[in-house]
Amino acid sequence: MYFDLTDLSLFRHVAEAGSITRGAERAHLALAAASTRIRNMEDSLGAALLVRGRQGVQLTPAGRTLLQHARTILDAAARLRDDLAAYAGGHAGQVRLLSNTNALTEFLPEALSAFLAARPQVSVDLEERLSDEIVGLVAEGVADVGIVAATVDTGRLETFPFRRDRFVVVLPNAHPLAQCRSKSFAEVLDHDIVGLDRASALQRFLADKASRLGRPLKLRVQLRSFDAVCRMVECGVGLGIVPETTARRAAHTMGIAIIDLDEPWAERELTICVRSLAELPPFAQELVESLRQGHNATMMHPA
Repeated sequence: MYFDLTDLSLFRHVAEAGSITRGAERAHLALAAASTRIRNMEDSLGAALLVRGRQGVQLTPAGRTLLQHARTILDAAARLRDDLAAYAGGHAGQVRLLSNTNALTEFLPEALSAFLAARPQVSVDLEERLSDEIVGLVAEGVADVGIVAATVDTGRLETFPFRRDRFVVVLPNAHPLAQCRSKSFAEVLDHDIVGLDRASALQRFLADKASRLGRPLKLRVQLRSFDAVCRMVECGVGLGIVPETTARRAAHTMGIAIIDLDEPWAERELTICVRSLAELPPFAQELVESLRQGHNATMMHPA
């Protein structure tokens, strides 16, 4: 039996995504190549690792055991790389960063570009996840740094403030609700929705909120970015739920109206979380400090 690190990394992505297709995308492999690797792993082991179905894949008992060991091995390999980077002064290596949708689309592009421009020997492996998933993966050591909604229980993780934002409803200027000041999520669900791809962390979050209300989320179209959502809303396809920063920026050039989303969870305090800042490699500590400084600058010079 022989599994290389690429095999183990692919299997971890497939298991966490619940899909060979999405796992292959996360591992940056073609679907055919990923499927072949998974089959070869099963043949080598002599046992099935996955139960394949129309809705995705589930782990067999052998698959759950492999996932546990794969995470341990991949984490050890990453730590080895990080420890060796210390011989270059500890300022070179890769940071594994997980983020929810809001932080990833609205704040991280600018924050990371400034950090990476100043540190050419550092790379960031960035992945979008739900906040509660991020907390678990950071606690397990699968990721170095996470950015989550402050409403999630971070347990014993160390946390630092990152940014503040809120979700709002965007709609065409001519829409009957455009003159309202706010609407509840239940009222928004009465209308067609323009949203992000179903696999996005935010879309899964909203679908869960709708399910808890016993209501369907009437998605007319799913897109890749908040800006695209606003553009489709402008064209009258439906209503959208986006960060206020996105909505205000888009309103300068698009014919959209903005109303408040009257829900406690619409207010978004975003938080950085790590297992232990002192135990991170120096370059990862520098990233956390850079992200924290961005928060401090926002507090000193509010928009």
